[in-house]
Amino acid sequence: MRLFQSFLPFLFLAFLFSCQKDETANQIPEVIQAQNVDPALQPYFEEFEYQAALRGIEVDLTAANIIGNIQEITEEHVAGQCTYGAAIDNEITIDQGFWNSFPQYLIREMVVFHELGHCYLERGHREGSFSNGACISIMRSGLEECRDNYNSSTRSDYLDELFSDNN
Repeated sequence: MRLFQSFLPFLFLAFLFSCQKDETANQIPEVIQAQNVDPALQPYFEEFEYQAALRGIEVDLTAANIIGNIQEITEEHVAGQCTYGAAIDNEITIDQGFWNSFPQYLIREMVVFHELGHCYLERGHREGSFSNGACISIMRSGLEECRDNYNSSTRSDYLDELFSDNN
């Protein structure tokens, strides 16, 4: 009997631990964050890759070593910029003031995608407007008179244009 009593705590612990639910069994694997991308920009980078894939284009921003950060841009009226060159990795910077002032996902997405259009897709600016005054591309420079019309209804058309071969 004494032998049984000495094993009783071990049996209880073995039962307790063997019956616990494995909390990691049904979890979706965590996406590995790119090392040089601000965590606030990471979802936009992932969405850019996803939207490209929907259009048959393979994009790997991590392999391309695209850097993304949010910090103050001293130039007025600039929401984002892409810096690139032989000595510099492609780097997008989103202005901290813009980021704080426009928390809406689609507005931020348009600016991040515009900069990734420069840094990854190597797209230049595309000016012009539709007859209703809306910009024809999110790759506009902002120097021409057109109205941004990037919203949930027009998003797909703008992204088709962004990822098209005709540019």
